Amino acid sequence: MKRGVLPDLTPFVRRGDTVVIAQAHAEPLTLTRALVEQRHHFQRLRLVLGIGSAGTLRPEHADAFDFVSYCGSGSNRALADAGVLDIFPGPYSHFAHALGDGALKADVVLLQLSAPDEQGRHSLGLANDYLIAAIRAARVVIAEINPAVPWTFGTRTLGTEDLALAVPAQYEPLQAPSPAPSATDLAIARRVAGLIGDGATLQLGLGGVADAVLPLLIGRRDLGLHSGIAGDGIVTLAEAGVLTNDRKAIDRGVSIAALLVGSARLQRFAHRNPALQLRASDYTHAAATLAAVEQFVAINSAIEVDLSGQVNAELAGGRYVGAVGGAPDFLRAAQRSRGGLPIVALPATAGLRSRIVANLSGPVTTPRCDAGLIVTEHGVADLRGLTLRQRRRRMIDLAAPEHREALAVAASSGAAD
Repeated sequence: MKRGVLPDLTPFVRRGDTVVIAQAHAEPLTLTRALVEQRHHFQRLRLVLGIGSAGTLRPEHADAFDFVSYCGSGSNRALADAGVLDIFPGPYSHFAHALGDGALKADVVLLQLSAPDEQGRHSLGLANDYLIAAIRAARVVIAEINPAVPWTFGTRTLGTEDLALAVPAQYEPLQAPSPAPSATDLAIARRVAGLIGDGATLQLGLGGVADAVLPLLIGRRDLGLHSGIAGDGIVTLAEAGVLTNDRKAIDRGVSIAALLVGSARLQRFAHRNPALQLRASDYTHAAATLAAVEQFVAINSAIEVDLSGQVNAELAGGRYVGAVGGAPDFLRAAQRSRGGLPIVALPATAGLRSRIVANLSGPVTTPRCDAGLIVTEHGVADLRGLTLRQRRRRMIDLAAPEHREALAVAASSGAAD
């Protein structure tokens, strides 16, 4: 793409504004780089971020920006480590409300849009998620138009009348293929895949295990998708005739996601594909929506899980690296779904440290009252309906063998209560 002078944002952005930026592969690189270059004109802005994929925003930019995000993922980790990232600690289902009507109400939204269709309407391309609420609330919507972005079906489209400024994109959209899973990820994925039957509707969190599960489901029938994030693995299932969505009670025949994160293969698959639709997160994560999803299988990761089933998905070694995210929303829904499976999958160890622990080292992201199936490479513990004593025995068996004795001692001494 042709590079030129970055657009001037100063007529549109006011000092003290809250600026919401599209996340992950939907980041509008032309606009975010212009904002960084011009930041001292605004001094100060509050920037609301999602997953950071490009590393455009760095700790030194805190000289003009106050950073807020729901997660410490990707390049946000450097901001968190530098102490300049403030965390929104609620579930993802609350985040859109905060941007639309709450304490993080958007003044300005920066977007990456597709080229227009035959009616002159632009698609939001790779993300609907919390952007829909932010667009409704914002004083100013600024977009870069990127012909390499897929035109996707979604909650809404935008026309020129909706935009205060539209500029040509100077950068290709971000993309990244899923990394090859580790041997441990594959071992866990095989256990997870063995739990999933025909007709299930899948939700997939971030991480190597979720990526590794999908190829193992070739041979299943009539799987569906209702997820916050969708990646390359859904293309494999769709092309194999497995991802039909034919048994879904809602959105029958259509895969639903809020955000696309993947390679050029995923972006080609999504382009003008009515069988894949992006929706706002106040739909994808809403309790009322999820209550209608039957045989809902939610697959999420964790940093650590204690012996009672409490999950920490946020802090590791005192560093904010994860998120509350959508896991509590989806796990609770899968718990209540007829035939549902609320799954938390994680390796049993991180280096020499056990990830099955007597006591969490970080916050409780998902409480033990919502605990479902915990999966490591050593087995599956279905905690539903079990007492605390029964849970401890099952969880100890999930730990790596070298850590089981210490966990048993902690459990017997009452240190794990």
